[in-house]
Amino acid sequence: MTTFHYTDRPSPFSAAGAAAKIVYAVTPAEIEQGTLDARALAWAKSAGFTGEAGACLLVPGEGDEIACALFGLGANPSEAPFIGGKLSKLLPAGDWQLKTGALTPEQAALGFGLGSYGFSRYKSDKRKDVRLTIAAGADAADIERQLAGVFLARDLVNTPTNEMGPAELEAAFRALGEHYGATVTAIVGDDLIKENFPLVHTVGRASVSAPRLLEMRWGQKGDPRITLVGKGVCFDTGGLDIKGAGNMALMKKDMGGAANVMGLALMIMDAGLKVDLQVIVPAVENSISGNAFRPGDIYRSRKGLTVQIDNTDAEGRLILADALAYADENPPELLVDMATLTGAARVALGAELAPYFTDDETLSSRLAEAAKAETDPMWRLPLWMGYDKDIRARAADLTNSPSGGMAGAITAALFLKRFVTATKSWVHFDIYAWVTADKPHAPVGGEAFAIRALYKVIRDMAAK
Repeated sequence: MTTFHYTDRPSPFSAAGAAAKIVYAVTPAEIEQGTLDARALAWAKSAGFTGEAGACLLVPGEGDEIACALFGLGANPSEAPFIGGKLSKLLPAGDWQLKTGALTPEQAALGFGLGSYGFSRYKSDKRKDVRLTIAAGADAADIERQLAGVFLARDLVNTPTNEMGPAELEAAFRALGEHYGATVTAIVGDDLIKENFPLVHTVGRASVSAPRLLEMRWGQKGDPRITLVGKGVCFDTGGLDIKGAGNMALMKKDMGGAANVMGLALMIMDAGLKVDLQVIVPAVENSISGNAFRPGDIYRSRKGLTVQIDNTDAEGRLILADALAYADENPPELLVDMATLTGAARVALGAELAPYFTDDETLSSRLAEAAKAETDPMWRLPLWMGYDKDIRARAADLTNSPSGGMAGAITAALFLKRFVTATKSWVHFDIYAWVTADKPHAPVGGEAFAIRALYKVIRDMAAK
């Protein structure tokens, strides 16, 4: 079975047997010590090329031909293992082979592949076709599936809401599941009330695109059960507590949690991991109309806990509450939820680190090890029970928006924790799902956070 690709884009890698020019990836020390081909070294020195990180120099050959290229890794290549992503933008079209002793074959290929991404669905100009040969020893199939998972997440987040509302997200979800032979179901509109998902219905009922609960099942019963839950708020106006224009501008990315778990699910299914996989996405649009939910309303959740609405812009935790309660009714061995949940998480850790919360020390250690091994950064924040009192409401069991404005990422995680009572191993990721400034391996736009590291953790679980 071929790897699922959400959009048609050429592979960033060369076909087998393609004739490829060489790119020598070098450090300043290698330039100074003269360890390069003599002709390339002479050209580098005449051009003032020093091996600075991200610098690229084409070396002429006979006539109008290019003999090779030089690419700078900087003095500390280990600090930027995916810097090779810049090559897809700097090299002329064609097939290239990267030679370096400083980067592993996997780092070189994955970095180049990640950097080759561009979201050009709505642009008329064409990208140049620069391809890299994957070096011997690298697992080409696994690199391709990781890229496909990341690109799926990026594409879904980057697509504007007029083409990625709840119905369109369901279509993408179904296409992914059907490609791998998974069972996909959806509970839509007023059926959410009948099936006891009242908070999902409450948040999404004001939109012209009906709210829905999406579920995918794949794998064999008896294998380790893995459940992934992703926040699918396709656009967030803030509801009646409406956001300002500046804060609303990027709210197409508020389904970034759903996009990320779908990208992770792609990797798991494509690798054929021996797991019993469940993916749950509550998909809604938080809109404004005459039937929008209001500040001061109180609703009963799937779990039976009542929630007082103190801010309609704290809607993500509401739909996750029902989804997590559903997942927890048949406890998996690992429950992962991902959501673009709080601005407080961004204040705490910025836009590049994925904050996570868990009470499982063993799982936390595995996540930290995988994050380091895969260069997929994340950082643990505490489920500090001293703040649990802040999520209590006077007229209901819980408030969706504690007063005071402090420790917002923690209180949101504690809110979710109330709906996970049977599952022993649960982790909540409060991700940004967006790149704010171009990186060698990622342009500005939608981004996958922590899913390559999670893929490694789940792959290791499946192998035991």
